[in-house]
Amino acid sequence: MTAGEEIAIRRKRLRYRAWHRGTKEMDLVLGPFADAHLENYDEAQLDKLEALMNEEDPPLLKWVLRQEEPPEHVDRSFLDLLIADHEARVAR
Repeated sequence: MTAGEEIAIRRKRLRYRAWHRGTKEMDLVLGPFADAHLENYDEAQLDKLEALMNEEDPPLLKWVLRQEEPPEHVDRSFLDLLIADHEARVAR
């Protein structure tokens, strides 16, 4: 398998995970974000998205809705991209 094939499979898996979180609210946050950005992400960006997606849904949703601050281990700049994307979609 080539590197291009590996990253394509990884993107497909992440897209599936984004749309099948277990809570509909997070599906509607992460799914459209993945659809809009995954194809342009390199390995490092995919790592950041995957780390964020490894978080549990209830706290992640609270961070996205700005109800709670995320813990120190969360990549705040990447989370801010997700928040901005979600807020732009909600504003439409």
